[in-house]
Amino acid sequence: MSSPDQSPLKEAVLMIYIDGASRGNPGEAGAGIWMTDGEGRKVIEVRRYLGRKTNNEAEYWALLFGLQEAKRLGGSSIRIFTDSELVEKQVKGLYRVKNLNLKVLHTSVIQELKAFSSYGIESIPREENREADRLANQAIERGIARGREKGGVEEKPMAASHKRS
Repeated sequence: MSSPDQSPLKEAVLMIYIDGASRGNPGEAGAGIWMTDGEGRKVIEVRRYLGRKTNNEAEYWALLFGLQEAKRLGGSSIRIFTDSELVEKQVKGLYRVKNLNLKVLHTSVIQELKAFSSYGIESIPREENREADRLANQAIERGIARGREKGGVEEKPMAASHKRS
């Protein structure tokens, strides 16, 4: 039994599945986080509407939110799964971060990772990241719907089709 000041997740490995999505690049964007314990049981799911971002920015925001949630839950050891090879390679230091916006996000991610006793990150096929993808897309849909209610989000109209009578 854990003491009152110790989270039951403190000793467990948290599995964090992240996905960022953007409708257009840049476009309306969302972040999805699906977190499980080491045995695959859902711990938490998070969806966040991000406004107008590139897909790579959305991927980084999803990672940041996932790290913040893991820290809030008291996790000390994490494994991160993403379908973004770019984010994986940049976090591992194998690829340079050239884009200024991504440099700021990358620096924040590296800083957040210091809170954990151990971590790993790997890219996985999109099919293995369905839950995080679903959450990211739900975040976009909800953000667009809220924007429409407030009159703030406009979608580009599709090109008119010309029908001949």
